[in-house]
Amino acid sequence: MKKITLITLALISTTVFAEKATEARLDEVVARGVHVMPFDLEKTLHVFSKVEKGGVQQVIVKDKNDAPQIQLIREHLSKIAREFNQGDFSNPVKIHGDKMAGLETLRSAEKGTLSIIYKELPDGAQIDYTSEKADLISAIHQFFDAQLSDHARHAVSGHSQHHQK
Repeated sequence: MKKITLITLALISTTVFAEKATEARLDEVVARGVHVMPFDLEKTLHVFSKVEKGGVQQVIVKDKNDAPQIQLIREHLSKIAREFNQGDFSNPVKIHGDKMAGLETLRSAEKGTLSIIYKELPDGAQIDYTSEKADLISAIHQFFDAQLSDHARHAVSGHSQHHQK
């Protein structure tokens, strides 16, 4: 019962929608992002979907026939998932800064408490983030809110249509 209450509280505390960053901040993130993300932000869309046990991050192409962008998305998200599984969250820091919401908690996750799984999609790729720990679930949601704010021109909040096992 205590675990369910903690998860419920974590979900309630992170359901506030992310506010769009200032135009100057959005420009700064785009400028930093080109050094980390190899795909064209104008040709892609980031989708961040919070779910009960974490979240799903997708990057998809706007033009389903843009094979080069799809390949770049897959290479990038695959690399990011590998790095995150090793506790290396340095690339988000390069784009968003060291004070990014949720990042410190994700970095300090004990081995085996945070699952990060890469999957290819027909039009891009995704990373599934899951945990049983309320603090990590909350950190994932905060991380997603920060991404939505900083990538507001190129990101949307997804729906909880994603199911994680």
